[in-house]
Amino acid sequence: MSVLSQNYQHQSAQEKLYEEWMRKGLFACNPKSGKEPFTIMMPPPNVTGNLHLGHALTYTIQDVLLRYQKMKGKDTLYQPGTDHAGIATQMLVERQLNSEGINRHELGREKFLNHVWTWKEKYGSAIVDQQKKMGITADWDRSRFTMDAGLSDAVRKVFIDLYTQKLIYRDKRLVNWDCKLLTAVSDLEVEEKETNGKMYYLRYPLVSDATQYIVVGTTRPETLFGDVAVAVHPDDERYQDLIGQRIRVPLNGREIPIVADEYPDPEKGTGAVKITPAHDFNDFEVSERHGLEKINVMDIHGKMNENCPVEYQGLDRFEARKKAVEAMEALECLDRIEDYKQLIPHGDRSGTPLEPRLTDQWFVDAAVLAKRALEAVETGETVFVPDNWKHTYFEWLRNIRPWCISRQIWWGHRIPAWYGPDGHVFVADSAEVAHIEAKDHYGHAVELAQDDDVLDTWFSSALWPFSTLGWPEQTPELDTYYSTDVLVTGFDIIFFWVARMMMMGLHFMGKVPFKVVYIHPLIRDEKGQKMSKTKGNVIDPLVVIEQYGADALRLTLSSLAVHGRDVRMSMDKVESSRNFVTKLWNAAKYAQMHNVELVPGFNPASDAKLTVNRWIGGALEVTTKDVTAALDEYRLHDAANLLYAAVRNLFCDWYIEFTKPILNGQDEITKSETRATMAWALKRLLTVLQPMMPFVTDEIWAAFKPEGSAEFLLEHVWPISENPDMSAVSEMNWVIESITAIRAARAELNVPVATFVQTSVSMDDKLEQDYLNRNQSLVERLARITLTDSVSKPLNVIAGKTVFQLNIRDVIDLEAEHARLQKEKAKVLADLKVVTGKLSNADFVARAPQEIIDENKQREVDFNERLQKIDASLAQLA
Repeated sequence: MSVLSQNYQHQSAQEKLYEEWMRKGLFACNPKSGKEPFTIMMPPPNVTGNLHLGHALTYTIQDVLLRYQKMKGKDTLYQPGTDHAGIATQMLVERQLNSEGINRHELGREKFLNHVWTWKEKYGSAIVDQQKKMGITADWDRSRFTMDAGLSDAVRKVFIDLYTQKLIYRDKRLVNWDCKLLTAVSDLEVEEKETNGKMYYLRYPLVSDATQYIVVGTTRPETLFGDVAVAVHPDDERYQDLIGQRIRVPLNGREIPIVADEYPDPEKGTGAVKITPAHDFNDFEVSERHGLEKINVMDIHGKMNENCPVEYQGLDRFEARKKAVEAMEALECLDRIEDYKQLIPHGDRSGTPLEPRLTDQWFVDAAVLAKRALEAVETGETVFVPDNWKHTYFEWLRNIRPWCISRQIWWGHRIPAWYGPDGHVFVADSAEVAHIEAKDHYGHAVELAQDDDVLDTWFSSALWPFSTLGWPEQTPELDTYYSTDVLVTGFDIIFFWVARMMMMGLHFMGKVPFKVVYIHPLIRDEKGQKMSKTKGNVIDPLVVIEQYGADALRLTLSSLAVHGRDVRMSMDKVESSRNFVTKLWNAAKYAQMHNVELVPGFNPASDAKLTVNRWIGGALEVTTKDVTAALDEYRLHDAANLLYAAVRNLFCDWYIEFTKPILNGQDEITKSETRATMAWALKRLLTVLQPMMPFVTDEIWAAFKPEGSAEFLLEHVWPISENPDMSAVSEMNWVIESITAIRAARAELNVPVATFVQTSVSMDDKLEQDYLNRNQSLVERLARITLTDSVSKPLNVIAGKTVFQLNIRDVIDLEAEHARLQKEKAKVLADLKVVTGKLSNADFVARAPQEIIDENKQREVDFNERLQKIDASLAQLA
């Protein structure tokens, strides 16, 4: 048995232990084991990424569940890997090349991709090294990359199969277009920014009578060159006589109809909406219903094109807006301008306003695939935790649109489609196959050109649960580990990743990709604000690990994993967790100092004679049962709090204190039993703490491990809770309740800590009388009282059915204490008045951020609770 050092050195312990875990193969799955499998797919981080708190929370939850299930005897697979992150990676490498004076287009596609692969090989493993610092049990030998050979094969097969089934097609539709990156982007890559803009009200004259006009409101007057109609609601009485008439677009003279459609809201603006299908998603849908033309008025750079009057061609869209407004005003067609707050979609990578753009793109018929994905959650094949997130899932799938899967960049899975001289499309697994098909089609060999676009990154990510297991090959891993058990992720990608994995998994595997979707909370700062670099409130998990250790971070994040709400993270909470690690370490050192060693086969439930030893055994059996239930129900926060209480309160604050006289005494029989019990209790705590705090628990275990025992706690069996000795638990709980109540009363009235207070007892309950008789010395020593027959005008403290009567008149100045409490009461009342005033002020409630309102509500609760305690103390003094 090695001797524990004075302090726990987390840096050296973490590095050493992780290497030892890897060396022993503790993280490897074994599909031939015959054990029940338990599988979690790691959401693949971008190869460009760095570990952030969202990652850390996800990995902590996943790893706690995996370690727990492994200790329950299951064959666990934690499937790791990274995502090629198409746009992000291309931007990064392109920026690097630009700094060297190299242009991507001059370099050419093949040479540019060689640069990207070189960058990926050099820097792409950084995020993996950071993940390992968390202590996660990923099966690293099985790590995959979304563009490795196997996954690329899977991507091509899925594309070809869906194309053959007419579920992938090419069409001209609106997409989110990034005018800086020159590519379509997914909805996930859109960041809505609130902007102070303008609402322009424009007059469109009637063709039949130019003196009459209809007024439409728009935030984008530069798009009027693409207007093909004005829509009004069919029930809007103001426009009944105008429906079907034609009007003239002022700046280009095009005649367009006034159509009736339910899209316009009569309560908003003028109730008349200009329809520009090539530049607005809602307008596009209106045009589809009415068979209207779609006119694109901008090029890929966001500049006005040949469909605009010559004086506008080549102008940037924002310059054209200014010019169009001036021209409309000159024609007396500008009715008015109003200030208007609006959400403008921006590209999260480029930071520039996105443009709805009508282009030829590849689409997935998501509505067909969504039917089975909806059904799977409706029937409970897959469940959400918390349950309320299923409604978000339903909302998106029930209103799903075609999924644009093509991107106009070079880094990614190139679309396996080739075009013949006449534009005929050949979708094939390779150029060779495409040429064979083309020869059959044309009757002779022809030149083919492959589609320049690549697939949306989310397309390959959607296949992750089965492509990583070897699909389309029928591998032992695929047979064993699909369907996976739990997906752990944030709510922000329910639409973009979770739903798409469901659609693809059900379509190609016939089974759901995961049985449970665990949606973890969003981490905010201690004030409830979203973390961002601009606010300077970001907590770097790598810095936390370096300063406080991975165990402190993991415990903190586990305790914050509350279902159904955002959580507040602060360094104070991390420091508290670090102190908890230190407390556990010091408790183990204390045990070692008293020659505590594990006794094979010893169990306090059957082998202990002393009540205090049977109590700790029973109390920890209850803790084990409750922690097991919490982990089974994905209540990590409850499990963390139970473990925290078991170590800090039960073991350190009470059991160690209760047994000090025994271990320092002369009775070798009771000392031997107590050493064996303390060793059992410490082993039990280390075992159930291991999933959340793997490093410090294994480091302590190494110092207590008997010869021949499993080297690491992950190799141990999760304990099955046995029936506790409830008589011992009840007795010692009464002792704890009594001591705690007396301590609280003393503290409230500022009784000096070291002073023993004369105390009498009033009790009618025979059982509690027996408790006191057997534990009088404990109660007196730890509550700092001396029991006597009677005291006059006592302070009454109730524990159970027993009243402890403390003679505080001889140990404190009653008048001075009364004055102190009255002074404190006055201050609390003043503070409460300020807070109540704020909360009753309608203007404050309307303007203050929600986190400030919540903070004041909590202060109001705290002040009222403090007042109750002060009033109770004043009553006692009276």
